[in-house]
Amino acid sequence: MLTTLDAGSRFVFDPRGRVESTDTPVARRPAALDGLRLGILDNSKWNANKLLRGAQAALEGTLRFAAVTYAVKHSFSKDAAPDLIARLAAECDIVLTAIGDCGSCCSCCVRDSIALERLGVPTACIITTEFVQETALTRTALGMQGLLPVVIDHPVSSITAEEVAARVAQIALQAQAVWLGR
Repeated sequence: MLTTLDAGSRFVFDPRGRVESTDTPVARRPAALDGLRLGILDNSKWNANKLLRGAQAALEGTLRFAAVTYAVKHSFSKDAAPDLIARLAAECDIVLTAIGDCGSCCSCCVRDSIALERLGVPTACIITTEFVQETALTRTALGMQGLLPVVIDHPVSSITAEEVAARVAQIALQAQAVWLGR
C-alpha cells in the first residue's frame, strides 16, 4: 500500500499491505490413481532426489502408474521454465514436486504447483513443517488457497537414511490424499 507524504515525490510503503486476488480452484481430482501417468518435478535441492525417488517406490508398492516422467529444475530458487511445466502438463496426469524447506525454494515449489494445477494437473507439493505459513501466504497471494501441500518434518538437507525413509512414508500417504482431494 502506497501513501503520499507530501506533494513531492516521497512515499511511505505500508508493509502490512493487502492481498487482492481472485481464488482459482484446484484442478479436477481423479477418482482413482491406478493407471495414471505420474510426473515428478525435482527442484535440485539436497535430498529432494532421495525423497522423490523413495516416494515413487513407495507409491508403486500400492499403485500401478501407466508411466513416470522424472524432470529436474535447474535452480531450486526459480520457477520451473514454462516449457518444462507445459511438457509435464502434456505428459502427466498427476505431479509430485519437492522440496520446499527454505524461503525461495518453498515459494517456487508452490508456484510450480499452481502453474500445473492451472493447466489441469493435480499436483502434490512437498514442503517442511517450518514453511507451512509461508506456503499459505503464497497460495493466497497467487489465488489458489485450495492447493494443500504435503507437509513433512523439517529439516531435509542433513538427514539420515532412516529419517529419509520416515519422510518418504509421510509423502506417500499425504500425496495420495492431495491428488484425490481428500
